[in-house]
Amino acid sequence: MQALRVEELSQDLSGVQLVDMPEPTRAPGEVLVRVMAASLNFPDLLMTRGEYQFKPDVPFTSGLEMAGEVLEADPGSGFTPGDTVIGGKKTDAFAEIICVPERSLSPLPADLSFAQGAAMGAAYQTAYTGLVELGGLKRDQWVLVHGASGGVGLAACDLAKAFGARVIAATGVDAKHGAIAAAVAPDAVITAEGRFREQVAELTDGGLCDIVFDPVGGDVFDESTRCVSFAGKLMVVGFTSGRIAEIATNIPLIKGFSVVGLRAGEYARRFPERGKAINEAIAKLASDGKITPTIDRTLPLSRWREGFDAMARRELVGKVVFEPGK
Repeated sequence: MQALRVEELSQDLSGVQLVDMPEPTRAPGEVLVRVMAASLNFPDLLMTRGEYQFKPDVPFTSGLEMAGEVLEADPGSGFTPGDTVIGGKKTDAFAEIICVPERSLSPLPADLSFAQGAAMGAAYQTAYTGLVELGGLKRDQWVLVHGASGGVGLAACDLAKAFGARVIAATGVDAKHGAIAAAVAPDAVITAEGRFREQVAELTDGGLCDIVFDPVGGDVFDESTRCVSFAGKLMVVGFTSGRIAEIATNIPLIKGFSVVGLRAGEYARRFPERGKAINEAIAKLASDGKITPTIDRTLPLSRWREGFDAMARRELVGKVVFEPGK
């Protein structure tokens, strides 16, 4: 089978190659899945550089999440050959066949394509865990979502709208405003540069935001501390800006807001019943047509470099989905 392998860590993807390798052998407790679609996430790019918190031993097959068809499973596992599923693990999704632990798979929600299913998992799990599970999202609350053109940011906007919240989508690129508005219909789109607090205050009639969802960090985080309402929550999701911000503790003390760290995958591992409930809630929202993943482009796995390069250049609005075997 073909698989996208990280043979060496590199800053320019020179250590990444599409190779032929043997199909994996399923162990007890695992499900063998033919991958029909697999989506690219920012951690996939970081792992090629050795810059993500999880550092698999080299060589490894890249890819966090996928959608596909079950080939083999243990009797009584709940999965049978032919079932359509979504899920994955920290690696191995960018291949024609993958072995996945039973607990890491869910049925493909009704009416979703394989591409949509592959694009939904990690992004919506992160958004739901942050906004709903930890953030306590309520109807009519104001939510500021940074990195709103990325897969996680778009998922957060989409989910917040599904819950009846009022959403300010923030991006660092003016040219993406129209595409973000078309994809998730936020209440407003702003460019998160400099002192954007004034824009947020004007949009919220001075009330600021109940939740700020920040996958960007750096200067965006610094200014976001001025955009959180009293008793609000500032969600630390990631650091795509490249700078891990710091905060003086007197700021949340005086302003009365909480800084909440978000690791959705770790949350689900530590609290598996809650993780299962989150996945079920997301699947129902998707099946009911209340949320829809945004896909920027679908590519054969042979064109993997195009997808990775577009992500590195921050050109995307939504997810890149690879189709192994094409």
